[in-house]
This record gives sequence, C-alpha cells and structure tokens, in this order.
Amino acid sequence: MSGKTLNGRKAVVTGGASGIGAACARELAARGAKVVVADVDEAGAAALADELGGTAWGVDLLDVDALAALSLDCDILVNNAGIQHIGPIEDFEPAAFRRILTLMLEAPFLLVRASLPHMYANGFGRIINVSSVHGIRASPFKSAYVSAKHGLEGLSKVTALEGGEHGVTSNCINPGYVRTPLVEKQIADQARVHGIPESEVLAKVMLTESAIKRLVEPEEVASLVGWLASDDAGMVTGASYTMDGGWSAR
Repeated sequence: MSGKTLNGRKAVVTGGASGIGAACARELAARGAKVVVADVDEAGAAALADELGGTAWGVDLLDVDALAALSLDCDILVNNAGIQHIGPIEDFEPAAFRRILTLMLEAPFLLVRASLPHMYANGFGRIINVSSVHGIRASPFKSAYVSAKHGLEGLSKVTALEGGEHGVTSNCINPGYVRTPLVEKQIADQARVHGIPESEVLAKVMLTESAIKRLVEPEEVASLVGWLASDDAGMVTGASYTMDGGWSAR
C-alpha cells in the first residue's frame, strides 16, 4: 500500500459488509478514501462503516426501479455484490437465472450510469468490477453466474471506451475461488452436482485448474482494487486482471 493516496476521494463498495467487499472497503479506507459500505445486510454494513469512519448504505440491488432513479456522487465505484446458484441448465429455475443477472449485471450497469455524471464533471473516476475467472472461462452448472460475469466484462469495456476522454477508467478483476462465505456455501452444491464427497470439492472441483493450489485471499483482491483506484493506474482501462493461480493460462 502506498499511503493516503486516495485522500479526498469517495468510494462506494457493493456487497461491502463481508468477504471481498469488506476487504476492499478496508483497503480503500486505509488509502484515505471515505467509503460507503453498500449492502443488503444493513447491520453488517453499519458495523464496518463505523469501524472505518465511513457511511453505511442499506440497499437492495434487486430493486432496479430505485437504482434507475439514483444519482451517485462517488469517485470510485466497486461493483462487487454477487450470489451463486449451481445446477444443470435443464433444472435451472428461470427465476434464479434472472435474479443473478439482475444483481450481477443490470445493477452494476445502473450504478455505473448513476455515477458517471459526477465523475465526468470532476474529470476523474474509477469503475472497478469484481468479475471472476468465470468472466473469461466457463464451468458446468453455473449458466447464470458465467453469463452475468461475461456480460460484466463487456459492460466494463464499453464504460472504458466512453469514459476515457473524461478521466474515467473501468477495469475488471478476475479472481479464481476466493476464501469467502459465498465460496464456502457452494461446497455442498458442488458435491451434489459432481457426485463427490464435500471433502473432495476443493481439490477435485475448485482448484483442479489452478497451478497454485490454494484459495485466493480477499485481501489479495483488495490490494489490486486499491491500486486500480489510484492515480498510478490512470492509463489502465478496459483491462481484465486475472488472479486465478494460473487457471486461465490453460
């Protein structure tokens, strides 16, 4: 970390109450940003905001009508909130598919849309989308998640092209499996669809494609978020940064 490089900047982190989002909020606050912790878990968001001297924003990102009317005066937007649902396509509930795309693609679009006027007016902005290795690769039984992350990659690149002349950058971070509650909750579902014991999921499913056989730590993702938010990354835009232990090298 490079000191208080984000003094005077305001950051919004979605899904900020736990996991990757909480690590990002802490990293940005440590760099001097005033952080808005946005999460459907209002109590969790408030607790972390109090810790960081920031602000809590209890928000349901599935309420797209409310997001469409929103105006955000932030300098840094971290689109991180996400959910997962695992199952073969023929059994995948359409409502679950729509919910994932709404939360993980439509909501980021609406938040970017709400943030750009302020960023353009100030000649500075950082859009950082926490994507996934599944934004550039696919896995079975994750049709909605893979579709949403692939869409997020495209949204990020379009934002980069439109925002460049206004001092706004837009990038994706593409981690493999990260040590978070979201990943831990997948273990039983992965065991079921693959027909293996839960004790074998990590080695036989989650880490099978990685050259480095461990989970990514949330703080590792957050460190890249902090750099992308800084002035040092002013010429970095439209990019996708893999942090997948070599998975995508195959």
